[in-house]
Amino acid sequence: MSTFLATSLVLFQMVSSHAPAAGANAAGGLAWTPPKAWSVAPSASSMRVVTYKVPAAAGDAEGGEVAVFFFGTGQGGSTQANVDRWIAQFKPEKGSAGPGKPIPMKVGAIAVTIVTTEGTYSSGMPGGAMTPKPGWALRGGIAEGPQGPVFFKMVGPKKTVQAAAPAFDGLLKTLKKG
Repeated sequence: MSTFLATSLVLFQMVSSHAPAAGANAAGGLAWTPPKAWSVAPSASSMRVVTYKVPAAAGDAEGGEVAVFFFGTGQGGSTQANVDRWIAQFKPEKGSAGPGKPIPMKVGAIAVTIVTTEGTYSSGMPGGAMTPKPGWALRGGIAEGPQGPVFFKMVGPKKTVQAAAPAFDGLLKTLKKG
């Protein structure tokens, strides 16, 4: 019987040691609840906490995605530096609204900055090949977590991002420390 218990204990420790340190819906001392209509997708980068797929709006050929990043305590740069970087990933198009003014808000005691822009998106990893995506938009949120900023970045075709904006804002409103 003691061999069985010892084996069970070893197996339990192996399973628990390979479990993620934080759930896919938590980072930087913050937790959130994603919309039910969004599915979790494989992340394109190890820097991402989680990637959610956003369904395409009527008339859009593809959906969007929400990438969530947390770089660690004291990492990731200032809110303004990230706002500027995200906006710089878009080239204005004729008739596009371009970047909106960042909107500060509070979710309980958590400071959040909302960022919006639209135009031709330069898709790709920094330093790598960039693919221009005309007619795209961004809605981002930078939340000041207890361990550092957590970045929520939604990009996709303009209609898809606009249609998903209420769900995105709803996700941000679920933020809590934990």
